[in-house]
Amino acid sequence: MIRIQTGDNTAFNELVALHQRPLIGYFVRNTRDWQLAEDLSQETLLRVYNQAWDYLPVGRFKPWMYRVARNLLIDNVRKRSHDALIRAYQTRNEENDTGLSRIAGEFATPEEKLNDQEFCEIVDQMLEEIPEEQRQTFVLHHYVGLNLAEVAEIMDANAATTKSRLRLAREKLQEKLRPLGIKSATDTSAVS
Repeated sequence: MIRIQTGDNTAFNELVALHQRPLIGYFVRNTRDWQLAEDLSQETLLRVYNQAWDYLPVGRFKPWMYRVARNLLIDNVRKRSHDALIRAYQTRNEENDTGLSRIAGEFATPEEKLNDQEFCEIVDQMLEEIPEEQRQTFVLHHYVGLNLAEVAEIMDANAATTKSRLRLAREKLQEKLRPLGIKSATDTSAVS
């Protein structure tokens, strides 16, 4: 951000290269719409660029950027929730969302890829069934890779609340996975 402020033309390209894919993953997990996720990630990066001149490096950049992304997501959900066509589309079963690109490694065997794909689809569906704050906390921590302090900052919550939301999200997912025979030895890291 400081390099952008000084007029370095390559700094924004580096920022995009570093953060666009994780942003798309964050938005896909929350919207289940790849095209919308790409649009929202681009809009987030443009907002980051436009706010570069006001940015002060008093905190960490990544939580600040994800707060911009989360606010954009909230605004988009509010706007789209009033559109009857969007609501009808969202209730449709997402047959083309593989989830594989978000979790499975590129060197997995075909059998592993199929298992990962099935597991991703199951977890994606179950994530839709847990409360918004818990889902956001889970996605930011596990899929974006932010630590709890960063998630707390983005969610505008204290550390204890964030930790509790993450624990509740895990417990609810584990509870939903248990009837499918999916659990770990400790039953606490099945979805972590």
